[in-house]
Amino acid sequence: MMINILNTQPSIDNESVVFFIDHAKPNFPKKISPDQQRFIERQIALEKKIISVQHAEGNFWIIKQGDQKQVEHYRKLGYELSKLTQSEKTSHLTIDGSSLTTDALLAFTEGFALSAYRFVKYFKNEDRIKKLFSVSQIDLYHGELNDSDAENLNYLIKSVFWVRDMVNEPVSVMNAVRFSKEVALRGQEADFYVEVLDKKQIETLKMGGLLAVNQGSIDPPTFTICEWKPENATNKKPIVLVGKGVVYDTGGLSLKPTANSMDIMKSDMAGAAAVAGAINYLALSQTPVWVIGLLPATDNRPDGNAYTPGDVITMYNGLHVEIKNTDAEGRLILADALSYADKYEPELVIDLATLTGSAHMALGETASVVMGNAPEHYLNKLIAAGNSTYERLVLFPFWDEYKESLKSPIADLKNLGKREAGAISAGKFLEHFTNAPFIHVDIAGPAFLSTEDNYRPAGGTGVGVRLLAEFFKIISKARQKN
Repeated sequence: MMINILNTQPSIDNESVVFFIDHAKPNFPKKISPDQQRFIERQIALEKKIISVQHAEGNFWIIKQGDQKQVEHYRKLGYELSKLTQSEKTSHLTIDGSSLTTDALLAFTEGFALSAYRFVKYFKNEDRIKKLFSVSQIDLYHGELNDSDAENLNYLIKSVFWVRDMVNEPVSVMNAVRFSKEVALRGQEADFYVEVLDKKQIETLKMGGLLAVNQGSIDPPTFTICEWKPENATNKKPIVLVGKGVVYDTGGLSLKPTANSMDIMKSDMAGAAAVAGAINYLALSQTPVWVIGLLPATDNRPDGNAYTPGDVITMYNGLHVEIKNTDAEGRLILADALSYADKYEPELVIDLATLTGSAHMALGETASVVMGNAPEHYLNKLIAAGNSTYERLVLFPFWDEYKESLKSPIADLKNLGKREAGAISAGKFLEHFTNAPFIHVDIAGPAFLSTEDNYRPAGGTGVGVRLLAEFFKIISKARQKN
């Protein structure tokens, strides 16, 4: 899908044009007939939000405006229109958003575009594929929008779709090596730096967490380093993003149940994918921030040489960890990456991970858990970004009492705390491995959905990309002002 800016205001004669009407004081489009106006008024009185109006050339759409400060309302309206245009096989949509704020119009377009995602790689039937697609081009009209607004929205949609594709791929395709290659290819396209460390280099670095989780796999692990550092970056020290890249999680020897658990574990690399997608967006949009992404990747399988409960492993930073459960593997690979991040002397470290069932149980698929020891203004900006994009975050406590359950009688700490507050003890485990201000985001709930939820599709949602893009937009704007 391509989004463009129109320089001239459309009329009802345009192909599949959309108009927005304030029902309190209707601003009907020009050339509308009295009969069409009466029809629209009757539909508005019946509380219809989207009205299709027929005319000689086809049809146009009337959408009833809501509170323009509620941008999520407009994203959902975009989703609702996308379903209607798909049923009518509309290929080209023109949107007259002149009566809206730019934020409301862009949110509407974003919701519409995000709803167009389809993962059809493994469909053979061409007719089935064709039925799933409709609009391929959107033209926007608004006096205060310019081409860069459309470009940035195109970049955002492209980055989210890329992440959704990677998360939806089975591990037979998207293993750790392939994942790193995908990121490297995207780095070439978007012009950000990518370096991939192979198993020998990981062994040389003594990343004991990543190597332990990989012991049961026939595929080697990778450790991918991404960097976007524009000349006009507003930060002197980098912000480091760390993403969990478990490309498939069986639970290892602590085997997961198959139904409703292991069957969706190709999505356990959604955090690493989201970090890569966010950096891809930052590079394409030329956002003036210096960001480094660290992406440890492996699968977790119960081979005869797999690491076991009771093992003690030595991490990259030298700490010894007693393994209590091999299904608490994500924190082990993240821990090595967090320790590695210290070499950059970062301003801030944020990790994204599908880390715990505890976070999923606490918040469902509606929001992600956030916690950390970073100064409050960072947390506030990230939460504000979540509210703006509707990739919402709920702040959990990060008190040191939650460290107590991680104490081991035979090692520096163990990889599993109490069942209660498991999302928090997982975050406190990670805190042991970085000296930088730290924020942990557990995206276990919204990263992969069993059924469609508005513009979030069934399968990989790409959660985290829009959140981080908005966070860095907030950060860079605030610093440019200063």
